[in-house]
Parts: sequence; C-alpha cells; structure tokens
Amino acid sequence: MTDTAIRPYRVEIPQAALDELADRLRRTNWPGELPDAGAAYGTPTDRVRELATYWLEKFDWRAVEARLNAHPQFVTEIDGEEIHFLHVRSSRPDAIPLVLTHGWPGSVVEYLDVISPLTAPADPDAPAFHLVIPSLPGFGFSGPTRSAGWNRYRTARAWATLMARLGYDRYGAVGNDAGSMISPELGRVDAEHVLGVHVTQLFSFPSGDPAEFQGLSEADQAALQHLQWFYENKFSFNQVQSQQPQTLAFALADSPVGLLAWNGQLFDESLDPDFVLANIASYWFTGTAGSSMRFYWEDAHATEQPTGPTTAPTGLAMFPGDFQSIRRFADRDHANIVSWHRFDAGPERRGDVGGHYAAHEATDVLVGDVRQFFAGLR
Repeated sequence: MTDTAIRPYRVEIPQAALDELADRLRRTNWPGELPDAGAAYGTPTDRVRELATYWLEKFDWRAVEARLNAHPQFVTEIDGEEIHFLHVRSSRPDAIPLVLTHGWPGSVVEYLDVISPLTAPADPDAPAFHLVIPSLPGFGFSGPTRSAGWNRYRTARAWATLMARLGYDRYGAVGNDAGSMISPELGRVDAEHVLGVHVTQLFSFPSGDPAEFQGLSEADQAALQHLQWFYENKFSFNQVQSQQPQTLAFALADSPVGLLAWNGQLFDESLDPDFVLANIASYWFTGTAGSSMRFYWEDAHATEQPTGPTTAPTGLAMFPGDFQSIRRFADRDHANIVSWHRFDAGPERRGDVGGHYAAHEATDVLVGDVRQFFAGLR
C-alpha cells in the first residue's frame, strides 16, 4: 500500500559532510588550460577557482539551511518516490494556491525570494497565494530517484497528486526552466483543477515548415539567431544529459569542483555567488548530481507524447538574456495564451531587468506579473 502520509522535514546536513566538502575543495586537482582561451573551450578556470574559493572560505551553508527551515517543509511519497516540498500558506482567506516548479541546475532556492511578497503582500488589494514549492524528483532534498521514467509528464501527474493530497481543488501552476515544461503539462493532465499556467519560457521551436518563417518580426528573427548561437555554443549539457548522464555522474558525484564547473556553466556571472552556490551545494549534499541529470534522458526518451496544444490559460513573463519565446510557435503548442509580457526593449517594454532566474534576479517584476495574471483568472 502506498504511504500517503505528509511528514515534516528540516534541512540538517551533518557537520561531517561540510568538513569533507572543505577537504575535497582544498585537494582539487585542477586541469590545465590554454592561455587566453577564455570561455572558448567551456567554463574558464578563473571563474571556477573564484567560486571554489568563495565556497571554501566565505559561503555559509548554515545560513541557507536557516532560510529554508524558516518555512514549513514536508516530504511525502508519490508514485514510489519521496517528494520534498515547502508549503507556505497565506493568512488571507482569499489566497490562491500555486505550485512553483524549478528546473536544472536550479532548486527550491530559486523561489525563496518570492515567498513573502506572494503570501503576504503589503498591498491588501493585491492577490495573495498559498505556495507549494516541490523539489523535482531526483533533485535536491527529494533525494535520488529509485525508478526510471521521471520525465515532465510523470512529474506533472505527481504534482496533481500532491496538490490533491494537500486539499487544493483549484490552483495555479508557475514554472521556470524544466518547470516551464512541467507546468503546461500539469494544466493538461489536471485541467479540471488548474486555474492557469504562468511560466518564464515557452519552449516552442520551428516545426520545419518553411512557411513558419515568413513575415517573422526582427525581434523574432533575433530570437532565432540567439537560439542558434546557444545550440552551437552552450548546448553540450543537454546533449550529454540526454544521452549519457550516468557516465558524467561519476565525475560530478566525486568532485565538488567538477559539479561546480558543470552546473555553474548555466549561472551567469552577474548572479551573486551565494545564490549560485546555494543551488549547487543542494545537489552536492543530497547526492543528486546524477539523478537530476536523468530528467533530460527520461524526457528525450519519453514514449508519451500528448497530441494537440495545451488549453489552460497561459501567461508568459520573458526576461532578457534568457530563452526568447516566439509567439507564432508558442500559439501552435498552447491554444490559450492570455498574457505575453517581455521585460526588455521593444513596444511591449515593461522593464529592463532579470535573466534566467527571474524569481531571484527580478523578484518584484516577476511577482507583479504573477499577481496580474492570476487576478485576471479569478
């Protein structure tokens, strides 16, 4: 019989694990590097050394634990896996339940900054929310997965089970990165209960039909060029993790600096080191470097491929420097886009802030967009 109990949880990494990490950081075997190579061959040594030194000498994991443990956390078994989640309820009786889903190489740390403004807005007229923030199966405090098949579709079904188990009959879904793939599927598989879906990317790509490119705006053409550049220069993580995650897992499970270099490649240098290391350390201390990468393999090999577009009301908040969604392609995959905001230059200019981790980098802007979107659906 499946155990449906919801059990309290606290993050409490043993001091011995912190001491071992420090020892491993001190004994790093650094690779050679060509002079003046920059980032041409991958993550530069200077960048990794800087973060590794900060990790060893300045980063305070106990402060991260305190931030997490300041909020109610729980674990529950769903479909054979233990799922960790934060569950922060608003005091407002009209609060809207939301499930917020992170991606790789992020974690629940992505959303810590939005908890207070979403659950307890200073403006009594602003919408308030109950927040459920799960660690993806195989990521962070959910621990390594014990079974295969944890792709976006199985995760979406698990989230529907989680929200039902928590007693939420009507709720919204918010996502970033992998969460922007899972959340629309949650709206599909639990349409009766999902109020709407708000994401920071709509990963819709050209189908191959030449007609799709006719009449594209300059902004959309620039977005395609940026996507092509990313594919040619930064896409190796996706290729490896979709094909041979276990091979790479040996290195990342054994070397914190290896994990730092691999996961850190997708954290911009503009991000503060405490945020970067809080996310990366959550993988190290939980032994989930390998299991988290398997999400890409499972998604690439999924035999379950729903047909037709999603139909849940969908909102996009798009930030500069991140994946630039193209409306023409997104409308093909999502039939009910009711909000489309890009926070950069152009006729829809609404701000000039944030990047891939908008919940941390542009908290007020993202919170405002989430409020506006769900207020319009009530």
